[in-house]
Amino acid sequence: MLPTTICIGNSFAGNKIGMNCKCYRFSRVLILVFTMSILSSKCLAQDSSKNLTLHEAIEAALVNNRDIHLAAMDEHIAAGNYKQTEAVFLPQVDFSLTGMGTNDPLNAFGYVLEQRSIKQNDFSPLLLNHPAGTGDFMTKIELQQPIVNMDMLYQRKAARIKAEVYQYKTQRTIEYLTFEVQKAYLQLQLANNAVKVLEGALATANAVYTYTNNHFQQGLIQKSDLLNAQVHLNTVETNLNKAKGNVQNASDYLSLLMGAKAGTCYKIDTTFESAGLATDSAHTIGSKRSDFMAIQKAIEASEMMIKSSQMSYLPRLNAFGNYQYNDSRVTGFRANSYLVGVQLSWDIFKGNKTKNTITIQNLERDKLSEQLAQQREQSQLEFNKALRDLLDVSFEIAQDKTAIEQAAESLRILQNRYQQGLVNTTDVLMAQSQLLQQKFALAQAGFTMNLTRYYLKFLTATTNK
Repeated sequence: MLPTTICIGNSFAGNKIGMNCKCYRFSRVLILVFTMSILSSKCLAQDSSKNLTLHEAIEAALVNNRDIHLAAMDEHIAAGNYKQTEAVFLPQVDFSLTGMGTNDPLNAFGYVLEQRSIKQNDFSPLLLNHPAGTGDFMTKIELQQPIVNMDMLYQRKAARIKAEVYQYKTQRTIEYLTFEVQKAYLQLQLANNAVKVLEGALATANAVYTYTNNHFQQGLIQKSDLLNAQVHLNTVETNLNKAKGNVQNASDYLSLLMGAKAGTCYKIDTTFESAGLATDSAHTIGSKRSDFMAIQKAIEASEMMIKSSQMSYLPRLNAFGNYQYNDSRVTGFRANSYLVGVQLSWDIFKGNKTKNTITIQNLERDKLSEQLAQQREQSQLEFNKALRDLLDVSFEIAQDKTAIEQAAESLRILQNRYQQGLVNTTDVLMAQSQLLQQKFALAQAGFTMNLTRYYLKFLTATTNK
C-alpha cells in the first residue's frame, strides 16, 4: 500500500508517514493516546479556543501589530524632522550670564568702559599699562532672525515631502499586514479542513480494519491483509495527530500577527468561498499604489534637495541683535547696550564641494527612478502570473470535484466487492488513499484560489492620498 501524503498550505510541509504494524490493537491504541496527549494541539488539551472572523483578525492586527507601531513611529519621526525646519522662519534667542576677570591692559580698560564707570584717573599711563585685576559680569540676550535663505527653504520642502514618504510606507505596511493576516487565516482554514478530511478517513480506515480483523479471526483472509489495514490505520491516525498540531501552529502565527499571546486555538469558518474572475480580471496595477507613491515622493524630495544645493550658490541675508548689561557685581545692571545689524553672506567657492554634492544627488534621484520603474514592471509581472494562476486553479477545482466523486464511487464499489471477497484489502486501501489525496487536493486548490485573490487585491491596492 502506498503511504498517504499530506500537503497543507505554504507553511506546512508534505509528510510521508509510515508506522510499523503492532501485534495487538490495544497496545497500539495506548501508544497513540499517549503520543497525542503530548504532541497534539492545545485546542484539544486546554479550554483556550475562541471564535474569530477574518474581519476581527485584521482589525486586531492593525491595532496591535508591532510592524504597524514601528511604521507609525517612523512617520512621527519624519513629521518631527519637518517641524525642525521651522527654524528657517523663526528667530533664535539665546540668554547668557558670563563672569570674567583679567589684568590684561586692553581687556581691563574695555571692561571698565563697558560698565560706563570710566574716571579721569583711569587715563593715567601707569593705570593703563599696569591695571589691577578687573572683573566684569555680562548679562546678554542675543537674537538671530533669518530673512532670505533660499537653500533652507528648499530643504524645508524636501523634509515635508519626506514626511509624506513615510505616510505612504505606513499605508503599504497596513496593506501588507492585511494580506498576511488573510494568508494566515486561510492557512488555519486549510489546517482545519485537513483535520476534517482525516477524521473522515479515520472512520473509514477503522471500518476497514474492523472488517478485516473479523475475517482474519475467522480465517477467511491472510495476515498480510490485516497488517496492511493496520499500517493504513496507523498512518491516518498519525497524520491526523500532526494535522491537529498544525491547527495550533497556524493559530499561534495568527496570534503573533494580531499581537496576542500564543496558545489560543481559533474557531473559524472552514468553508472556502469561490468567486468569479470578472472582478479580479478587471483590476489593474495603477500608479497610485502606496509603495509606488512612496518612491515617487522620495524622487520629489531628492529634486528639492538638488535645488537646495543649487540655491546655496546664492547669498544669504540674516538679521542679528543683542542686548547686554555689564557690571562689576554679578547682580548688578549698571550699564546696558544694544547691537543690531543685517548680514549679507555669500559662499563664493567651497572647493567644488557643492558641485560634487549636486552630482551625487542627481545620481541618487536617477537611482530612485530606476527602482520605481523596476518595481512597477515586477508588480505587473506578478499580477499577470496571479491572473493565470487563478484561471488554472479554477480549472483544478472543477477537476478535483469530479475526481472526488469518481474516487468515492470507486471506493464504494471496491468495498462492496471486498465484502463479497472479490478484491483484496490492498485494492480497498489504495482506493481510500486515492480519495483522501483528492480531498486534500481540493482543499489545497481552494486555499490557493482565495490566497491568489487576496494577493491580486494586494497588488492592485490604491491610495486616496
